[in-house]
Amino acid sequence: EPYTDLGFDQVGNGGGESTYDAVLAISGADAIVDWVRLELRSSTSPSDLVCSRQALVQRDGDIVDTDGFSPVGFQVTDGNYYLVVRHRNHLGCMTAAPLALTSSALSVDLRASSTATYGMEARKVVGDARVLWMGNARIDNEIKYTGADNDRDPILFRIGGMSTTDTAQGYYIEDCTMDGIVRYTGANNDRDPILVNIVDSAVSTSFRQEQLP
Repeated sequence: EPYTDLGFDQVGNGGGESTYDAVLAISGADAIVDWVRLELRSSTSPSDLVCSRQALVQRDGDIVDTDGFSPVGFQVTDGNYYLVVRHRNHLGCMTAAPLALTSSALSVDLRASSTATYGMEARKVVGDARVLWMGNARIDNEIKYTGADNDRDPILFRIGGMSTTDTAQGYYIEDCTMDGIVRYTGANNDRDPILVNIVDSAVSTSFRQEQLP
């Protein structure tokens, strides 16, 4: 899992998760897209991290454990917890209310509009689904196109900072489109989605704030 090296705190049974070649070879709707991070937070103080786990997100949006199919388990006592979903270059989101968790698996569909989330516009609407806001190439709590600590400049730096038409291939947080190639200009570039996803795409100085306490 990449999140420990990226500076995310690990609590409980989180940190150091790994998977298998056979899991990454799965095709179709259950093909593995990337690592994703889940957090349980205190029901009385939602900014307090109780337990973290790194898991896998499939092409159809399901989140599964590192074996590619099992529910994700947390080493916590039965109780009520806020659930947070985070990704390395997306803004995270959290359930609007604590969930009652036990040893029995509980399905939580954050793609559904009926599943309330904390804050305002914590997810982007894409058709009938709700998804995380992408474009957080700096790993902080906002998406910015211009100004200090913006998310556009890291893309240019990753490709070398000289020619805007250069590209960089690899597993990088600046790859906002998640196609394996960092592009600053041209088709499928990683810069334009940042502008699209800020609060007012007609005003480049606008920004989008992550809705986590």
